Amino acid sequence: MQAELLYRIEDIDAAARFILLQAAGQKKIAFYGEVSAGKTTLTQALCRALGAEDRAVSPSFALVNEYHCPGCDYRIRHLDLYRLRSLEEALDIGVEDLLYDEHYCFVEWPELIEALLPQDALRIKMEYAGDSARRIIIL
Repeated sequence: MQAELLYRIEDIDAAARFILLQAAGQKKIAFYGEVSAGKTTLTQALCRALGAEDRAVSPSFALVNEYHCPGCDYRIRHLDLYRLRSLEEALDIGVEDLLYDEHYCFVEWPELIEALLPQDALRIKMEYAGDSARRIIIL
């Protein structure tokens, strides 16, 4: 499946709904892109779209944040693997368990764990498209 969307920051909630439609029920989503490509901001919009009660924040230092959705039977895990240096470090924080459970898992900087990602995980490349615009390419 290949799809593409160009959006501006004021349309980010619509972009999140577009991604959830493209995911078609898949709960594991990997975000590829350079620094400032908008990965965390888009993850915040996805969490809102899914009904998270907490505001999503970058897990750069914690590595993993978890958000709850009142009345839902799922949780949302948000991983930022930028600081990890090895696959072993990822395994030590339990990334494999997070990738293969029934909950949502949004992964920023997934390159290190590419071999662990579920085959059907949604992979999204994000690009800066100038003047507060971003491009999402579903790989």
